Amino acid sequence: MNSRQKGARGERELAKVLRQYGYNSRRGQQYSGASGDADVVGLPGIHIECKRVERLNIQNAMDQAKRDRRENEIPAVFHRKNSCEWLVTLTLDDFIKIYREWEDW
Repeated sequence: MNSRQKGARGERELAKVLRQYGYNSRRGQQYSGASGDADVVGLPGIHIECKRVERLNIQNAMDQAKRDRRENEIPAVFHRKNSCEWLVTLTLDDFIKIYREWEDW
């Protein structure tokens, strides 16, 4: 399996997990194939960069999410290794923004 196929499989897996949480999610490039689309869509306001790899350069992944996001989207890297749970990486500023909104809610 090549890396593109593995990436698509990881995106489908993440979309399925997000649907289990009640979000209408799907692979972002599944329909349009446009460059700059999020890997997975369905969380409004969040630009998802999905990485399903054993070795991840998290800074490169975050740089990609920042570069590809649309205005007013928060870049986030959703990632996991084999036999591990999904993790989400955000910048500290974006985490604090989300946390403060949660506190005020």
